Amino acid sequence: MSSPSKRREMDFMKLMMGDYKVETINDGMQEFYVEFHGPNDSLYQGGVWKVRVELPDAYPYKSPSIGFVTKIYHPNVDEMSGSVCLDVINQTWSPMFDLLNVFETFLPQLLLYPNPSDPLNGEAAALMMRDRQAYELKVKEYCERYAKHENSAADGNSSDEVLSDEEYESSDEETVPGNPDP
Repeated sequence: MSSPSKRREMDFMKLMMGDYKVETINDGMQEFYVEFHGPNDSLYQGGVWKVRVELPDAYPYKSPSIGFVTKIYHPNVDEMSGSVCLDVINQTWSPMFDLLNVFETFLPQLLLYPNPSDPLNGEAAALMMRDRQAYELKVKEYCERYAKHENSAADGNSSDEVLSDEEYESSDEETVPGNPDP
C-alpha cells in the first residue's frame, strides 16, 4: 500500500484528468475547490457548484471533508455552511474509495435521492415531505439564482455577491437566510 501522501497525489491527479475543474488553495493538494455539475435527469441538472474539498493528513484512511461553497437547496446540505450529510463520507468511508467516487457517484446520488429523514436543512426536508411541488420549485430557483455556470467562476466571490441589488431586494429573507444587511 502506498503512503497517504502518494495516494492523495494520485487521487488529486485522477480528479484533474477526469475533466473536473480543480482550483488549489494555497498551492497544495490538501485543500482545493472542484467545479461540480448537477446530475442529468435531476432537479439539479444544469447547475454548477463550487465544492470545497479538504483532505486530512490520514487520507485515504480518513474521509475527505466536503462542502458546497455555492448555495444549494437540499435537505442533506447545510444551507449556511455547505456541509454535506452523507453516510459514505461521514461514517462508512473506506480507503477503497477515492475522490472520483465522491464526485462521480456519492454527490450525484445525494442530489438524485435526498433523505429528508436525516436533514441538515430542516426547512428543505419539511418542504420536501409536505409539498413536493413547492420543494422542486425552490430547488430550481436556487439553481437559477446561484448555480449557473457564470456564477460558479472560481474567482473567490461568495454566492451572496452574485446577486444583483434588485434580486437581493426581491428575495424573501426566510427563503435565503444568512444574507447580510444591505
